[in-house]
Amino acid sequence: MADHAAIKHPLRHRAEIPTFVIMVLLNIVILLILIDFLVSLALIPPALRGTNWQAVWRIAAGAIILIAPALMIGRQVQRASIRGTAVQLSRTQFPDLYASMDDFAARLGLKHTPGFYLANGNGTLNAFAAQSGWTNNYVVLSNELFANLRNDNREGTRFILGHEIAHIRLHHVALWYNLVICYSQLIPVLGPTLSRLREYSCDRNGAALEPQGEAGLILLAAGRYAAENVAASELVEQGKHLGGFWVGISQLPRSHPWTVRRLWRLHQLSLFGRADTASKAPRPLDVA
Repeated sequence: MADHAAIKHPLRHRAEIPTFVIMVLLNIVILLILIDFLVSLALIPPALRGTNWQAVWRIAAGAIILIAPALMIGRQVQRASIRGTAVQLSRTQFPDLYASMDDFAARLGLKHTPGFYLANGNGTLNAFAAQSGWTNNYVVLSNELFANLRNDNREGTRFILGHEIAHIRLHHVALWYNLVICYSQLIPVLGPTLSRLREYSCDRNGAALEPQGEAGLILLAAGRYAAENVAASELVEQGKHLGGFWVGISQLPRSHPWTVRRLWRLHQLSLFGRADTASKAPRPLDVA
């Protein structure tokens, strides 16, 4: 039975906030450079001024600046699409699952329960949290996750749900958050690194909300047909030994950490059972 105490201080990976601050500073620098290209041209090499290249640089800068308003429009369009194609859950529509949403929102200190939708995943194992406007937070859960976990392992569903609500509580989906990194998050390696750190943070909150929810990550690793036959202890051991130069390199462009590494870290933190904390420390490249 999960502990229903409130989580007063949502858990974060210790590197998330410092990385976010760096990304915000980089975002400001990028914005200033783009404005210069459009206005003063001080940063354009003298040899290129008055040539066709000057026009190209200005067009490129203007296009990049439009990412911010495009982001705001895209958020509105996405929610409109979800409202038109997915089933909105409530206290009478799948009440047991909605009760978990209500419970987790309260325990994480949210003032309002986010909107909750069940979508047709068309075979895709997926869930996400999002926001439209400034305050309309919502979570979308794929029916593939729902169908495979709800009846036989509700804890797995609850972990996934807690993970997504944590994205809202930690402001990862907030408009202001996304605007202050809207340009810097496009930088290769740096953008995905911050994204992986956010995933680690939300995993910690999901596991704190549902300590028996490791089946949620096992499903993502093994797929819908094999998940129930996976030995969790062996998968944790696999994650414990996952490291090395090439593992770190291959992860750099990814927005999400390796799933078996996520599972092992939650065990290492004693959020999912207990793990051997005397194992080797992560390699330098395996930071997120």
